[in-house]
Amino acid sequence: MKKLLALTLLIFVPFSAYAQWNLSDNNSFINFISIKKSSIGEVHTFKKISGVIKNDTATVDIDLSSVETNIAIRNDRMKSMLFNVANFSTASISSKIIEEQLTNMKSGDIRQSKVDFTVKLHGVTKLIQVDVQLVKLTDHSILVTSTSPFILKASDFNLSQGIDALRNIAKLPSISTAVPVSFSLMFTR
Repeated sequence: MKKLLALTLLIFVPFSAYAQWNLSDNNSFINFISIKKSSIGEVHTFKKISGVIKNDTATVDIDLSSVETNIAIRNDRMKSMLFNVANFSTASISSKIIEEQLTNMKSGDIRQSKVDFTVKLHGVTKLIQVDVQLVKLTDHSILVTSTSPFILKASDFNLSQGIDALRNIAKLPSISTAVPVSFSLMFTR
């Protein structure tokens, strides 16, 4: 009986090593910066993000209707005029991650690398390279952060017209169409 129990445990250990990692939304954020009038920068975020690391792929979904700019009317304008959440409610970011690498890291290990992310936003898919740092906090938690902001260009995602609409309604001389983005994502299992 003991041999049968030991054999059963050995069979299930490899499968548990590759258990799904889930995004801890309370401990994660994605921020972006808008720049208006050429010199006024403002940090914005999204209140609802979700994600998993499963089958060697990390995926994060962003609820665009949860944009938070700290000004209610601007939130509403971004939702309708920029993101067009009626037609494009979600953006997603995904990347290949070898789960075995996560499993082989020890608590406290830190790795830095350039990672290719697939960004899906406003009906467009684009590959973007991002400098990231991966920290294994515990056997059951990892932290993935951008080590420097990366730039999303509005024109790459058909968002230029939305930025122009926001600029016109707010009577601004300019709103930058290059947007710095940063993130800190905690995954647990």
